[in-house]
Amino acid sequence: MFTVTIDDIRTILRDYHINAECSSFTELQRYHYEENDPTSKQVRLIVKGRLEDGHSLVIRFKNEEDAPQDVIEEQCRFAAMLYEHGIETPKAYVSDGSFARMYSINGYDVVVTVEEFKDGEIKTVDPQTAKDTGELLARMHNTAEANDFHVNCEVLFDPLAPNDLFFYESFEKKKERLLGIDSDLYYSIVKKHEELISHIAPFGKEKRYAVQGDISDCNLYRTEDGRMGVFDFNRCGDNSFFFDAVMQAVFESRLMDYPEELDGHQEEIIFKSFLEGYQQIRSFTAEQKEAFPYLYALIIAFWGIDMKWVDNKHTVTVDEADDVSVRQWMKDILERESTMCEVPG
Repeated sequence: MFTVTIDDIRTILRDYHINAECSSFTELQRYHYEENDPTSKQVRLIVKGRLEDGHSLVIRFKNEEDAPQDVIEEQCRFAAMLYEHGIETPKAYVSDGSFARMYSINGYDVVVTVEEFKDGEIKTVDPQTAKDTGELLARMHNTAEANDFHVNCEVLFDPLAPNDLFFYESFEKKKERLLGIDSDLYYSIVKKHEELISHIAPFGKEKRYAVQGDISDCNLYRTEDGRMGVFDFNRCGDNSFFFDAVMQAVFESRLMDYPEELDGHQEEIIFKSFLEGYQQIRSFTAEQKEAFPYLYALIIAFWGIDMKWVDNKHTVTVDEADDVSVRQWMKDILERESTMCEVPG
């Protein structure tokens, strides 16, 4: 297992021209790759180092196949560019002109980055937080576009590629079973899916720019004076701003923690607040507003959890469920595909 010592961290901080000594450190996040493969040399470790002058830093150690040093460097440069243009994000440190530096530590080759530590992590989303998140995302989009900034990396939220929100592929994999239950219903779903894709496909041909890529997943914080900031550019890459805005809004409205007073209504309220905030800074075009209902229907029709379970309450899969239940599951998908929702705000 990959480990670091206080001396390793002190050496790194000297390389990054940080003069204060590191007095102690704690782990913030660790991926245990060795649990599945004891010989694995993959690493993702994030530590918080406390300095003797009272400040704290975040040191990230990575060795992952989809995150080579040059990609991490691009992601860090994007974060630094946003920082320089007034977006609230942690200051990143440089060593010999680079943000990302390679080290050999305890038998592992790892890419290291160093940034300031930020308190105030947001874990519960209320309407004001959602609105502020939308505004922050729009400012980030405007800044990336104005500076023609790009990062050559895949993103989590691209509806024209495998993504982390909805899984049409999971539906396709059950083709033989579904055809045997109701072939007409199956092909109606497929035809509707093709229609939805046709309405959003033109945006896949537009010029893409760098996005943070994971703005809603507990990667937000507030400063003491109330400004909202964002950290963790691990999933940063190029994307359509339209795709990024809508899918981030869905993520924040469905997969975060919410105040009890929103119970039962959080999705509608948070989604609306997010996109209202976004459009106060960066309005959707007429073409985007026209395509919005189709993108939203696509996301909710093949929502990941709904694709996994026919019965969420009892966690029954398509393979386990009876034919009557599976047919109803298919009807629900077709109904969601046909639900048109206008742009909030």
